[in-house]
Amino acid sequence: MPNFYGVPEITPADVHRRRAAGDSFVLLDVREPEELFYADLGAGVELAPVSRLASSGIDALPPAAHDKTAEIVVFCHHGIRSAQVVAWLRQQGWTNVLNLDGGIDAYARQVDPSVGFY
Repeated sequence: MPNFYGVPEITPADVHRRRAAGDSFVLLDVREPEELFYADLGAGVELAPVSRLASSGIDALPPAAHDKTAEIVVFCHHGIRSAQVVAWLRQQGWTNVLNLDGGIDAYARQVDPSVGFY
């Protein structure tokens, strides 16, 4: 379901299923470093805080996210900042970028409470 920014989204349940199945995609966390303590999706998550993206642009992306055709799922706390990042990446030419609907908070509430809340 499109959000306020009009970017494509993926549900927390779909991300969980795809991770469990071993599907290949980049899971990109754009939260700030101090937020990582409160909620964590575990191994396999790439980090690119919004503050670094704002100051360094695409140079702040991890190597796994440099391929403009790679499937990338972007998330933050509630899905607002990540939706902005998805819109920006699409403007820069990335073609397969999705926003995690509701962010890590929705993932914790709908899929796995052990992820943590804040």
